[in-house]
Amino acid sequence: MNHFTGARPVAAPAPAVDSVAATAAVATPAAAPATPAAAPARARARRKRLTPARIGVYAFLIGAALFFLLPLYVMIAASFKPMEEIRAGGVFALPHAVTFEPWRQAWSGVCTGAACDGLRTGFWNSVAIAVPSTVLTILLGAVNGYALSFWRPRYANVLFGVLMAGAFVPVQVMIYPLVRVLALAGIFGSLPAIVVVHLVFGMPVMTLLFRNYYCNVPQELFQAARIDGGGFWRIFFYVMLPMSLPIVVVAAIMQVTGVWNDYILGLTFAGREHLPMTAQLNNVVTTTTGTRAYNVDMAATILTALVPLTLYFVSGRWFVRGIAAGAVKG
Repeated sequence: MNHFTGARPVAAPAPAVDSVAATAAVATPAAAPATPAAAPARARARRKRLTPARIGVYAFLIGAALFFLLPLYVMIAASFKPMEEIRAGGVFALPHAVTFEPWRQAWSGVCTGAACDGLRTGFWNSVAIAVPSTVLTILLGAVNGYALSFWRPRYANVLFGVLMAGAFVPVQVMIYPLVRVLALAGIFGSLPAIVVVHLVFGMPVMTLLFRNYYCNVPQELFQAARIDGGGFWRIFFYVMLPMSLPIVVVAAIMQVTGVWNDYILGLTFAGREHLPMTAQLNNVVTTTTGTRAYNVDMAATILTALVPLTLYFVSGRWFVRGIAAGAVKG
């Protein structure tokens, strides 16, 4: 009858979803709910379980730590030994008669050329070089990154490409042109000369760091400051710079480490009156008269590396946070 009248056959009603779920719930017993303390307990149990892969990871990490820390241990142990113990051998042995005389000699008594007043003069020279070189380079790098990120002047990409090309130019290639330029300017062999040189070589990396960091700042924030009447410098000092603490820490660590560990630029451009600590350390280690004092050499080396090591240990957490915040993005 339906075939002739054109009416479609009425399909059997499908079971409701709720009824199916209810049936399934009745047919299969529900799993017991996990208590809140069970999941952390299972996670701790998994962490405590020693698998072959976990043992391999631990073995690799311990081996790597020993590989890098063993020279430091030898240096520290030798710096507290008298020369009689060092001549007797036992490089890895702890000192039997601990003495601080090598440290005193390294700081205030060892000869660093014609003068025999220790590394303290080089330390203060390095401080005088590192502070303006770090502050000026970070400030100019922040301004460059801010301008290239938000204001985008004409040919901004070309300028950024030129700055990045400067980061890959070897230092040795630029020494002679810089010597000529600084000599013509009348500042070669002085403290301003070495500060300018570190400023030139640090600018590309600082610009890259701050540009990548500011590229992750919302444009709406900059536009709101513009609507409120903020200009270039007002937005930079009152909006962008207070938000830049993580990347400023990263930039400071990188710049201080590079300037403090520099040897060839300081030896070439700083002049005899402003030799950095690394240049004086080289004089201590390579030039000696009479018996070579290895314990003093080790103490002088540790004193020279103490500032970058302290900086890393104190601000390592902020360094990682700053790198994750913007240095590897963009």
